[in-house]
Amino acid sequence: MKANNSNLEEKLAHIPRRPGVYLFKDRSGAILYIGKAKVLRNRVRSYFQDGRTEGIKLTRLVSKIHDLEVIVTDSEMEALILEMNLVKEHKPRYNISLKDDKSFPYIRVTNERFPRIFPTRKLVRDGSRYFGPYTDVGMMRGLLKAIKRIFPIRSCNYDLTQDTVARKKIKLCLDYHIQKCDGPCQGLVSAEDYGAMIEQVVKFINGRDKAVVGELTERMHELAGQKRFEEAARMRDRIRFIENFHYKQKITTGDLGDRDVLAVAIEDEDACGLVFKIRDGKIIGRQHFYMTGVIDESYPAVVASFLKQYYLKAEYIPTELYLPVEIPEMDDIGVWLGEKAGATVHLTVPQKGEKARLVAMCNKNARLLLEELQLQKQKSRQKIPHAVVALQRDLRLKKAPRRIEAFDISNIQGSDPVASMVCFVDGVARKADYRKFKIRGKASPDDFAMMHEAVTRRYSGSLKQSMPDPDLILIDGGKGQLNSALSALQSCGMDSVPVISLAKRLDEVFVPGDPVPLNIPRTSSGLKLLQRLRDESHRFAVTFHRSLRRKRTAASELDVIPGVGPAKRKALLTFFGSVEGVRDASVDDLQLVSGISAELAKTIWEHFHVQALATTGKTTVRGTGGRKKA
Repeated sequence: MKANNSNLEEKLAHIPRRPGVYLFKDRSGAILYIGKAKVLRNRVRSYFQDGRTEGIKLTRLVSKIHDLEVIVTDSEMEALILEMNLVKEHKPRYNISLKDDKSFPYIRVTNERFPRIFPTRKLVRDGSRYFGPYTDVGMMRGLLKAIKRIFPIRSCNYDLTQDTVARKKIKLCLDYHIQKCDGPCQGLVSAEDYGAMIEQVVKFINGRDKAVVGELTERMHELAGQKRFEEAARMRDRIRFIENFHYKQKITTGDLGDRDVLAVAIEDEDACGLVFKIRDGKIIGRQHFYMTGVIDESYPAVVASFLKQYYLKAEYIPTELYLPVEIPEMDDIGVWLGEKAGATVHLTVPQKGEKARLVAMCNKNARLLLEELQLQKQKSRQKIPHAVVALQRDLRLKKAPRRIEAFDISNIQGSDPVASMVCFVDGVARKADYRKFKIRGKASPDDFAMMHEAVTRRYSGSLKQSMPDPDLILIDGGKGQLNSALSALQSCGMDSVPVISLAKRLDEVFVPGDPVPLNIPRTSSGLKLLQRLRDESHRFAVTFHRSLRRKRTAASELDVIPGVGPAKRKALLTFFGSVEGVRDASVDDLQLVSGISAELAKTIWEHFHVQALATTGKTTVRGTGGRKKA
């Protein structure tokens, strides 16, 4: 498979034989795919070799590559880390990626002198720590409930600065009196002691209950030795709450270690990655993520990608990870995880015994979650809106027109001709897929030729490659516009897509080859959907046409003023924002614009006001002193 242009071929010929990261880009400069290589030259050039085994995903990717960028690194490890961070930042279409997790909540530990802990779906990069995302919201709520019961964390939103606490500006609330807060607002607990408690909460969130119990036990004995028995009793109660929380968790191993068990289930273009979290020998929870971009990818590659993306933002990494298969770059990933965790991390693939059973259980759960996703997708496909079903019935289409694209033309006697294309999916506007066209081929008022050009440009070239084909095409107009669109579609090889037109006057629907409009009931929800599409395409076209005409009119009105050339016209419009702003400006205001002299300012002002003055018989000169009449 050859490169798509000479510039790309030249870049391929000069790729260095060094480790690094490569970025494939399309015509618009958008990143399609990010990868890493031990030897960039060998890896990147392999995409364009003849005889390479190609799948659907690779064929589509290579056909869209228009440019590439390489970043050389000193080692393969640096390339691995850079690749992960770039994929996380740009989320390229053809990389394996976790589906957007913004809808999942996190537990936030704020970056304050006396931190607060609460659930959130919004990540604020202010130094706060986040734990999650939690795909099981019920488990997160249960965890927060246990935290609030065990630890006296403040629930107020006050900014407890050192000055605020010292001056005791905030009164103690009910939480203090019922022993759910230690009163940091009044300085009854130091920032150091409060911070130490927050670190215990963090360990508790990460499932390190045993370490928390050890610290609390040591503190309880210390308080008892100081004869502070009431405080020691509170520590004892916290320990009991944590131990009761332990009993609800399933014991899996006898060595009381920390480890994560990973598994991935794949079917066609869908995949689900699952992590079982085991802390102190107990399963404290699980997290699952659905993935995209897995088609044609090997199972080990998908597992490796899931592992890298999951631990890239994990707060805690245990020293043991159980995997279902050997993965590429296992040694390098292990080193990277060890540096991130501050301890040696072992990646193992259990073959027998209790560890292998844990991996099998994780695999089974991942498969069940993937089947649940596919069932939901199947149900959603079946939930076609009634208006779309009605339109399929009215037009006698073979399949439901879930994606409809509508075209309209707007111009005034051939001036500033434009076309619009709007898109509805399942009866709802998809504005990201709207397109507008400046008509290039016709300056005279020929709506048929303009429609032919707009349809041709939509269904050829880069637009055809970047957007899916519609199930139905709607043309605003009568039989003439319909025939023009049909001719354009045939030239683009799109004659198999159903196309209709909707005449404005009587809302008559025409289909190719039939001179008589279809007899669709006025009450049909399908007809109403077509009317909404037609009205939206008309609105979009007219808005675009008016904006172009306004710009042209504004430019021409200033151009006729003696002494105002392109540079001064641009300076005036930039300063006042519009021709109306220039018209309303006084002579003194006009002189504030760079390049506008007092004489030219008076000429500009008189251009806009001399006709009005001649009509009223009054002379008005506006300056800094206001308005004078004679």
